[in-house]
Formats: sequence, structure tokens, C-alpha cells
Amino acid sequence: MSNAAAAPFTPVANRGMIAACVILAVIMQALDTTIANVALPYIQGSVAASADQINWVLTSYIVAAAIMTPPSGFLSQKFGRKRMLSIAIIGFVFASVLCGLAQSITQIVGFRLLQGLFGAALVPLSQSILLDIYSAEERGSAMAMFGVSVMVGPILGPVIGGWLTENISWRWVFYINVPIGILAFFGIGIFVKETEINARAKLDWFGFGMLSIGIGALQLMLDRGSQLDWFSSGEILLETIVSVSAFYLLVVHTLTAEESFVNPRLFLDRNFAVSMLFIFVVGVVLLASLALLTPYLQTLMGYPVITAGLVMGPRGIGTMVCMFVIGRIISKVDVRLLLFAGFAVTAFAMYEMIGWTPDISQWTIIWVGFIQGAGLGLLFVPLTTIAFATLPAQMRGDGTGLYNLSRNIGSSVGIAVVSALLVSNGQVNHAEIGSHVTDFNPVINSTAGAALNPHTASGLSAINGMVDLQSTIIAYMDDFKLLMLMSIVVMPLLLLLRAPRKAEPSSADQEEAIDLVME
Repeated sequence: MSNAAAAPFTPVANRGMIAACVILAVIMQALDTTIANVALPYIQGSVAASADQINWVLTSYIVAAAIMTPPSGFLSQKFGRKRMLSIAIIGFVFASVLCGLAQSITQIVGFRLLQGLFGAALVPLSQSILLDIYSAEERGSAMAMFGVSVMVGPILGPVIGGWLTENISWRWVFYINVPIGILAFFGIGIFVKETEINARAKLDWFGFGMLSIGIGALQLMLDRGSQLDWFSSGEILLETIVSVSAFYLLVVHTLTAEESFVNPRLFLDRNFAVSMLFIFVVGVVLLASLALLTPYLQTLMGYPVITAGLVMGPRGIGTMVCMFVIGRIISKVDVRLLLFAGFAVTAFAMYEMIGWTPDISQWTIIWVGFIQGAGLGLLFVPLTTIAFATLPAQMRGDGTGLYNLSRNIGSSVGIAVVSALLVSNGQVNHAEIGSHVTDFNPVINSTAGAALNPHTASGLSAINGMVDLQSTIIAYMDDFKLLMLMSIVVMPLLLLLRAPRKAEPSSADQEEAIDLVME
């Protein structure tokens, strides 16, 4: 994309319509990252899925998008950017309809995989079109507009998803993509011109294949581990062996091949290598906390789906507000201080959530969510800036694909891990608390009336329900504590980062930085 920025600019006709159409495509994809969250309990009941199975609806989409994001540039060169974007939109809409029609957990997970495969190209291809139709002087405003469209999803997703689920059906959180996708498809078909096709473009298929197999097997192992009692299961052992073997072959291939899918020279840059770990942690905290919050609000607190969506909305607002503020002060403040503040604010928000009980007020959920969103907003732009501050310009294309892949893997792995821990810790807590419920416990004797008499079926059932509730609350606390500790543990690694050069960047460098941040 930097090459495009350096080329002479030619005014483009109908660029307002082009911008509107590609932003529609971006909004459609951004909505699907959060719109299904509040509908998960309803989907779970409709397709008879377990608590850990239903999170596959989220992780399958993220994993598929992570796998297909890196080759999106190659596909646009090989077959044309307009053609690939049009195919991605149609495929995304078709997969969305199939998700809405799904009758089982197997079907909806499979269709979400398909949706992620097609949706992976929507954001990078739409962004590259925007960069091409605006001049160097106008690209800052264009990327700000693009950034707002990306943030509309996290803000409006839970609200729209909650309203659709409450008033129509959970299936409409997927059907809503149909009118948006149709408008974007026909607008792009009418107004966008095709790019030149490079028939000689090549992709390292072996490296891409090993990466895909490694990620897929790892995700299966994490998603199904708690169901199958982890390594006592032959399936989990097989998936672990396949994942480790695929990643091993990828590493060997990367270090020995002349042109590999992953450029090993990227990791020689200390800023980029450390930032890869940081963005992985950001990915974990970002979506894993969302995956925890939705069932907490609807199952433990009994919130209607639309209320859950509304109280989760301020989180996205906090992110967007901080991104705008950071954009104005980032050139005046040491980026490492901003990153420290971002991790500290995120850790504080998770610390507050450790103390949550089902009795907390809506205001508490709103302000803690806003603070957490602000912490993530403090991290996104500075982290991308410092990740590429010392990386050679010719390596930025490879770097962006790997950087975003790390974030997506962090999101999918994070959701799988906290979901598995929620189940296992809940069982451990239930056994621990239940061991104290005996006739010899003076607390039980002093408080247990007829309704809580452990010698009657109704009393035993009531006690078991109370133990279930308390063990689940503690399990959520444990997950929130884990996310808090992850935010704290990585903070000392900020000392390894080198501050960006103080020299005033050229206009081309500024455009490239905006490009990298928004991608």
C-alpha cells in the first residue's frame, strides 16, 4: 500500500459513492464481530449446544478470518481487487443466510467458518480502495472515516443484536447482512474499477497450509479439551500432535525456504517481535472478556437480551473516544508511556470485574465497560505505531498480515481458554463448596429451615442450586483475574521497546502509519 501512496494521484470519479459502498462492506464485517454475542444464549437453546460448545460460534469465525487474512493480498493481485471484493461480499452474505437457517451446532459452526473465510478480505481490500481514491492530503480524513466505520461494529453490534433477538429472532443477527451486502455489492459493481491482474503472483502454499493446519488443530484441541477430559482423550492427543507437527514444519520451512509465507527477518526487529506478543494479549483480553460478559449478564443477572446489549455499548464508545484522543497526542508523548497507561487501565477494569456479583448495578457495568474500552483504545494506535516504527518499509506488507494474524489467534485462543476454565473451575469450586455443606456445619444448622433441609429432596435441590450459583460466580472471578494478570505480566516487556525516531515523518510515512493502524 505504500507503493500506491507514492504514485501520482489521479482524481477518481464518484469517489463519494465508492467510499460509501466499501464502508458498508466494512460495517457488515465489523458488526459480525460482536452482534452475535448477546444472542449466544438463545442460539445455544435453539440448537441444543452446551456452554462450551456455543463459543465455537465465535471462535470458528475468528479462526477462519485469521487464516484467510494473510493471502487476501495475493488473491487480489492474482484475480483483481474488485472481483475478489465482490466474491467476498457475496460469499459472506450467502454464509450469513446459512447461519440464520442452521438447525444444529454443527451446521452453524460450519457456516460461521465459511462466513469467516469470505469475510477475511473485506476490511483489507476495502481499505486499499479508500487509500487509492483519496490524495495524500486527504487520506488522513479518509482513514479517520474508515476507523469510525470499523468501530461502529463493536458499538452498535450488541445493541442491534439485542434488539433483533428480543423483537424478531436470533436468526436476524445474520439475516441483517443481506440488505447491507446487496447494497455494497451493486455499488462496488457500478462504481469501482478493476485493478491490474498479476498472473505471475505466487503464494507459498506449503507455508500457508502448515499455518492453517496448525491453527485449526490447536483451536480444535482448545475447544474440545474440556469436553473430552483433555489428554486422556485420543482425539485431543491427535490434535495436539498435528498442531505441533504443523507449526514445526512451518518453522523449518520458514528458516530454509528462499521465499516463505512468513518472513523470518521480521522477528529480527525487536519492536515488532515484542509487539506481536502484546497484540496477542490485547486480542485475548478484547474478545475473551466479551465472551464472558454476555452469559454473565443474561444467565447470572437475568438481563433481557436488549438490556445486555445496551449496557455493553459504552465499552465501544470508550475505545472510539480514546482512539480519537490518542491520534492527536501520539506525536507529543512517548508511545511506551501510552502503552503502559493502556495496560494499566485495562488491568484496573479487570480488577473491578473480579469483585462483581449478580447484585451489581447497571451503572457499574457501564462505567467499568467504558474504562475497559478506553484502555483498549489506548493500546491499539500506539502499539501499531511502535510495532512498525523500526521495521523497514519493504517489510511492512508482510508485517501487517502477521501482526493481525497474532491478534486474531489471541482472540480465538482467549475465548477457548476462558470458556474451558469457566467449566473446569466451576466444577472444582462446586466440589470445594459442597464439601462444607454437612449436618455438622453450624452455619447450615443455624440458617437451614425447611426450604434448605439437606434431608429432603427439595432442600437438597435448593442447596445444590445455591452452590452452583456461588461456584459459577467464583469461576467468573477466576477468569477475570487471569485477564487482569495477563495485562500486568506483559508490562515489564515495555522496557524492551525502542522509542520511535523523533524526526518528523514524511507524508508517505504518515499515510503508511494510518494504513497500518486501521488495518
